[in-house]
Amino acid sequence: MSAATAARTTAAPTIEFEGVSFAYPDGTQALDGLDLRIEPGETVAIVGQNGSGKSTLVKHLNGLLRPTAGRVLMDGEDVRAVHVARLAARVGLAFQNPDRQLCAGSVKAEIEFGPRNLGIRGAELDERVKAALDAVGLAGEVDTNPYDMGYSRRKLLAIASVLAMLTPILILDEPTTGQDARGVARVGSVVAAAAAAGRTVIAVSHDMRFAAECFGRVVVMRDGSVALDGAPAEVFAEPHWPELRAANLEPPLPAVAGARLGLGSTPTDATLVAALVELAPERG
Repeated sequence: MSAATAARTTAAPTIEFEGVSFAYPDGTQALDGLDLRIEPGETVAIVGQNGSGKSTLVKHLNGLLRPTAGRVLMDGEDVRAVHVARLAARVGLAFQNPDRQLCAGSVKAEIEFGPRNLGIRGAELDERVKAALDAVGLAGEVDTNPYDMGYSRRKLLAIASVLAMLTPILILDEPTTGQDARGVARVGSVVAAAAAAGRTVIAVSHDMRFAAECFGRVVVMRDGSVALDGAPAEVFAEPHWPELRAANLEPPLPAVAGARLGLGSTPTDATLVAALVELAPERG
């Protein structure tokens, strides 16, 4: 990655939701007086049941939705006053359903689409395409038609198309849906690499283990507002299980096992295995 390209990944703004409410035209109240602050470079998983307001929340960051009350600020600037084209250079959103996002006839053209709209051309564009393909494990697929790919790979392609834009804010809506263990690991690596480059990463997810293992902060939503907010070790700790279940969520299995074995709420696989081996009866 060139120095100029790397520099573009470090300008993540402070994000603030101040008393934000949003109602859809049919009267559904999706957000209700929500307050939330996200610092530059944070990794934040937003979790909650269907209808809790997760996707509605993140769509306020790229201008797809505008609040019916309250304000969304980036570095103190009200997003309502910012044109969608300007927001596109700051916020990249990979949709929950990749088929609502993909529009080109080849993998290469799909990944080029966003950066081209931001004015990127030539060697830098080629560099971005290659880096994005490598990041999601689709190298060698440049000429493939996206609709000749299975759902899980189309999902990874949608993520790659957003990665190539190098926006300071990266939003992934249900990125692990349809992924096997290798795909989940790929997405986890994408989150880690983006964070290492100084980008703010926000993921909407039903995958509690993914949220616990790949993010520094977990925000639990319920009925359009924030029910819990903190580090995974805090949010998934046993005292908060009733609040999680009130939001129709279950703590990740490692958190349950960790609590039972005295290993805390975010044990590693290695510590779990070691504890289970120690508990196993000796064999003659």
